[in-house]
Amino acid sequence: MITKRIIPCLDVRDGRVVKGVNFEGLRDVSSPVELGKYYSDAGADELVFYDITASHEGRELFTEVLREVASQIFIPLTVGGGIRSVSDFERVLRCGADKVSVNSGAIQNPGLIDEAARKYGNQCVVLSIDAKRVDGHFHVFQNGGRIDTGRDLFEWVREGVERGAGEIVLNSIDTDGVKTGFDLEMLKAVNEIVKVPVIASGGAGSIGDFIHLFREIPGISAGLAASIFHFGEVLISDLKRDLLASGVPVRI
Repeated sequence: MITKRIIPCLDVRDGRVVKGVNFEGLRDVSSPVELGKYYSDAGADELVFYDITASHEGRELFTEVLREVASQIFIPLTVGGGIRSVSDFERVLRCGADKVSVNSGAIQNPGLIDEAARKYGNQCVVLSIDAKRVDGHFHVFQNGGRIDTGRDLFEWVREGVERGAGEIVLNSIDTDGVKTGFDLEMLKAVNEIVKVPVIASGGAGSIGDFIHLFREIPGISAGLAASIFHFGEVLISDLKRDLLASGVPVRI
């Protein structure tokens, strides 16, 4: 049986890790270099690094901090933020990333997914999606959850995978930072329509939320979280121990 992955997420602004609720009220957490090394040593399966204001500010991702993080960890690293071209893929990969996450750049230019997948392979292209309920429908948002594109979530997921995305990170804006559990309705619906790995993001508040996620959606590939790991509310070693005890396969 394929093991489930536990993935901490570093939301980085101005070279520091920050965290908020529903994408608002961001507060400083720590140095991404120190936190990245901690998670690498603590048993995380992968690490996600998002430069969360790069797209909104129309600039390139901070590569200096990224290089430092990559030099300190020994687990796969996915990096996103301000990725608008294949040259951005190249720059980030050269800094030590294993996979590149695209969000707003792919919404503005869907052909970027095709181009990057052809050049680097599907496994390198991660489509990150921020979605929220709007009038009873799931809409895709861009620029760090600031802009409602009006695009239907399920149509965008299908298109992204058809174009070559090898993995989906699905983040629910409705549950982000709220700590009341993952958005199972949204995740289940998306997981049923694609065959690539889907990573659940947004809403984890306890070990029980991860157990519930993997039991309710056995096909989901991974659970991603930020604040509960950053503030020591859940230790990855404890989480994996309890997942194993609950019959969920994880790497120890």
